[in-house]
Amino acid sequence: MLTRNRLLAGASALAALSFIAPAFALEPIKLGEINSYKVFAAFLDPYKRGMELAVDEVNAAGGVLGRKIEVVSRDDNGNPADAVRAAEELLSREKVAFLIGTFPSNVGLAVADFAKQKKTLFIAGEPLTDKIVWDQGNAYTFRLRPSTYMQTAMLIPDAVKVQKKRWAIVYPNYEYGQSATAAFKKLLKEKQPDVEFVAEQATPLGKIDAGAVVQALADAKPDAIFSSLFGADLAKFVRAGSERSLFKNVAVFDLLGGEPEYLDPLKDEAPVGWYVTGYPWQDLKTPEHTKFFNAYKAKFNDYPRLGSVVGYSVVMSAVAAIRKAGALDQDKLVAAMTGLQVGTPFGSVTFRAIDHQSTMGAFVGRIGVRDGRGYMTDWHFVDGKDVLPGDAEVAKMRPAN
Repeated sequence: MLTRNRLLAGASALAALSFIAPAFALEPIKLGEINSYKVFAAFLDPYKRGMELAVDEVNAAGGVLGRKIEVVSRDDNGNPADAVRAAEELLSREKVAFLIGTFPSNVGLAVADFAKQKKTLFIAGEPLTDKIVWDQGNAYTFRLRPSTYMQTAMLIPDAVKVQKKRWAIVYPNYEYGQSATAAFKKLLKEKQPDVEFVAEQATPLGKIDAGAVVQALADAKPDAIFSSLFGADLAKFVRAGSERSLFKNVAVFDLLGGEPEYLDPLKDEAPVGWYVTGYPWQDLKTPEHTKFFNAYKAKFNDYPRLGSVVGYSVVMSAVAAIRKAGALDQDKLVAAMTGLQVGTPFGSVTFRAIDHQSTMGAFVGRIGVRDGRGYMTDWHFVDGKDVLPGDAEVAKMRPAN
């Protein structure tokens, strides 16, 4: 029999549910993510996994602003024009809250300019060009990873210590490689004025003629080499150079050569002794990294790559900005990003107010071979804040917004 008490009990239950239901009934907050998955799969497949782990963790903890988060991704084919079209579609059709992602520097710069025109927040996870926060920086763009300048500056102390005078340089001929080369020349000259740059090879991205490049460098008889090659280009260069003994008695520095994405394919051909920045995941035992590593291994039954760390951290940066802003208003989000502190597997990072560059650091060491695979040895961590230019120098480089 339906009694008054039962009616009251039912009403109370419904009232209780009404406090719970909105958190699940509301539309998720969409993050519009753009990346070059087909072109740079070695880095971006792990990157996508890192994002998935972050989304799972955030949603399991109740989401943000009482709503779940969702990443809506588009592939830009490594093409700036395609990236801008994808960004427009994400904003207009998918109604994303703001934009994250991109990999190659030229694509990152194109999306940064688009974000400026649309007055939409853009958190650039991976593009390393210095221009994105300095020469072409804008009010709406923030960058997570340490830039070419920062990572090059991390290698300079070792480059000075080896006391080599004749340097050769090889780099992929697009914004990232050009930026890295310019930074290396400038920073090394400042510390070692008598250095000579005796050869320079600019190779088309993904299409290196490794034999010809190696021969041209060998002809110059350098006693040190600086490379910003990565991916398949790096692997071809290593093999061709080893076959022709280019690296014998030559100090070699490679900007990204210690990242497992690029070490793993070389296996026991990894060039022992090279100076690199990278990610020593096997031996990193900090509490932040251990927590991340265990969660990643449990979810994917695999070890993380550097892309995994970046993908995870860019989503956590986006969530931290939304939480701090308390809304999805673009001006409030930009204000929240300015000076934002975020926990990452590499420790806490801050997005600097003056240039929107995060203080994420990197690991510097040398390449060794263990158990038939390359790894980083003799490594140490360099905090990003210690290799960034001061406010006065940034003010000269960065345009007024």
